[in-house]
Amino acid sequence: MNDSRLTSLVQIESFLNGSGNFVFERKIKTQEETYAWVQDALIRFGYIQAKKKHKGIIRKYIGKITGYSRAQVTRLIEKYVRCGRVQIKEYNRHKFNRIYSDGDIRLLAHADEIHDYPNGAALKKIFKRMAAIYRCREYVRLSGISVTQIYNFRHHSSIYRRLAKRYEKTKPVVVNIGERRKPEPDGKPGYLRVDTVHQGDEVTKGKTGESEKKGVYHINIIDEVTQFEFIGSAEKISEAFLIPILEKLIECFPFIIIEFHADNGGEYINYQVANMLNNLLIKLTKSRSRKTNDNALVEGKNGSIIRKWMGYGYIAQKHADRINHFYFNFFNEYVNFHRPCGYAVLKEDRNKKGRIRKVYPADNYRTPYEKLKSLPNANIYLKEGISFSMLDKMAMRYTDNRMAEIIQRERGKLFDEIIWQRKDWNRNRSDDLPVGKTENE
Repeated sequence: MNDSRLTSLVQIESFLNGSGNFVFERKIKTQEETYAWVQDALIRFGYIQAKKKHKGIIRKYIGKITGYSRAQVTRLIEKYVRCGRVQIKEYNRHKFNRIYSDGDIRLLAHADEIHDYPNGAALKKIFKRMAAIYRCREYVRLSGISVTQIYNFRHHSSIYRRLAKRYEKTKPVVVNIGERRKPEPDGKPGYLRVDTVHQGDEVTKGKTGESEKKGVYHINIIDEVTQFEFIGSAEKISEAFLIPILEKLIECFPFIIIEFHADNGGEYINYQVANMLNNLLIKLTKSRSRKTNDNALVEGKNGSIIRKWMGYGYIAQKHADRINHFYFNFFNEYVNFHRPCGYAVLKEDRNKKGRIRKVYPADNYRTPYEKLKSLPNANIYLKEGISFSMLDKMAMRYTDNRMAEIIQRERGKLFDEIIWQRKDWNRNRSDDLPVGKTENE
């Protein structure tokens, strides 16, 4: 900075007040040059011998020219007063002692290559075995290496990357189907949860050993807010059997469907189901990792509805159509219009501060249809062509007890047919066996 025309404190004060006509030629480019100019200004204007008032003027002048803050100017002046110079402090960065040499990194790269790049823990174990069991002295230092340091060398060491060019970081499998989050209906119907219930396996013994037959599958779909529930049956959970029953179940709901939530099973998290839901303008979501409550509602209904009414025993897959006749003509109507459900009320636990408990008051039990009608502006959620007057006729067609009697009768017919067909199959099979032989022989 060429400020040779300023030779007195009066001129500096005039410059600071803006009354002087001074033009400077800017030459300062680096920090070293700035510090040198500050030191020259302090010497030229006699800062150490100056009075307190004049020192303040010099401080303001240095701050205005350099652009430094008041605290920074004070630190520079204190350094000049203490040692007579204004210079950059030399910084000696602390360096840790190097443990592993370039030769150790080459050994690591060589071991990685011949062992086809195992994970860090496995490679560390190899180094320990080389040093302890096979007495290879060059692996003594590497036997104490941490797994983290192994990956540091793999990712950041130029020596390693020159020698082991094939190493790639493990890539997680990402399934870009559905959004992983918990459903948040906010009191609105149309947020479905789905799960599959398997109706047992049958193990038979024959000449070639044991054979296993899969039972029928129940598809359970329930709305989170109203607990409207529709159940269907499929012979298998492949796309050919699952997609038609899903479309039929979704169509049964009287209100508009917004979201379809499943666990991470492959029967629902696949492109076929995703495309079907996209065509219906329904969003697909899936449960989060280690969050077992994301799909808890439908899993609870699996036990209280399907297992309670259909049992745990084996039912052959060929009975899927007969079971669907029972579900769609009788059982689904009973579950939604005649079977009361409990609806939770959230309360804060007084004994444990901050903990929220679910309470099921007796007066809060109602059928899913009654729950749907109790929602504010419930008409706006219904599908086009469906009205509450139509649904009222279905709800009042039978009393609760009469509908329960019909369900018991139809379920009895269903299981009688399943049992008799099984007996006929066993009888026909035993007729084909040689005289004196049993099925297990």
